[in-house]
Amino acid sequence: MTSGFVHDIDPVLTQIGDLYLWWYGLAYTVGFLGIFLWLRYVRGRLGLSLAQIYDLSIAIAASVLIGGRLVEVIFYEWSYYGQHLAHIVAYWLGGMSTHGILAGSVVGIWFFARRQGVSFLEITDELVIPGAFFMGVGRIGNFVDGQIVGAPADVWWAVKFPDVEGFRHPVVLYDGVKNLLLVPLLLWFRRAKPPPGSLTAQFIFWYGILRFLVDQFREYRVSLFGLGPGQAFNLLMALAGLLLMWWCWRRARRESTAPKRVRAEGDKVVGSLWTRRIILCALLLFPLIIPSDWTQDIPTRYGDRHPGMEHGLVYPIIDPAPTE
Repeated sequence: MTSGFVHDIDPVLTQIGDLYLWWYGLAYTVGFLGIFLWLRYVRGRLGLSLAQIYDLSIAIAASVLIGGRLVEVIFYEWSYYGQHLAHIVAYWLGGMSTHGILAGSVVGIWFFARRQGVSFLEITDELVIPGAFFMGVGRIGNFVDGQIVGAPADVWWAVKFPDVEGFRHPVVLYDGVKNLLLVPLLLWFRRAKPPPGSLTAQFIFWYGILRFLVDQFREYRVSLFGLGPGQAFNLLMALAGLLLMWWCWRRARRESTAPKRVRAEGDKVVGSLWTRRIILCALLLFPLIIPSDWTQDIPTRYGDRHPGMEHGLVYPIIDPAPTE
């Protein structure tokens, strides 16, 4: 008989009146705070003012929340939200996509860099370190919620997840540990002072190739060319990282002068610091209301305890593929 652990963790952090706060949402709060504190620490390297650090942190948090939600709604749960458009902004119904989070963060950073006239790659080089931490903490939040289970396993650390038969590999924890281990790896690469963009390339490559290995312990419901769809994406990420790495080093060899630093601080800053602090605090607190489950999967997990049930929402019975 398999020895292992039975997952019986309560995903609710606490309750304030009729409002539930979730461990999964806390992962976003911790991740956003980590990004802000890291940017404050390295702002001298980036040549950004404190106001610009707030602006960049706000742009990242907002774009992550919007991108993660939109990709989840459009690509994974449109069968429900297409009939309930008003619920798209109801974050408390659950549902965020990892791919949308990554895409959203890139868009937010790009808009900030374009508006401020700074180097996009120099900013991403600094952000991949707190970003890896953010994604590691997020995976721990997924585990607390009992989401994203692995293939059947007979190892001693296998986990019996809610609503899933048998003991399984805690693949989401494997992925979380992998993300956290990227932090010291990227710090080690950073000490060598590589050309702009190459640290970003290292993150993309190692994230993709290591997740490909981790996902060998995952059970996909569909396949693409014999691979799970997430595995195909992982390989494309690894290839993109290699190509970006080659491009960065090739560009550095052709340049006779040192890469330009991001411009000096002070330009294009409008508004007070206190306004920025209030907006950032709101973005840090807002994710606490977000559970990680899909809207369509909520009834089996939470029943009447989920806030959506209190408003009489009706959910279709659908068996969706797991979020990436």
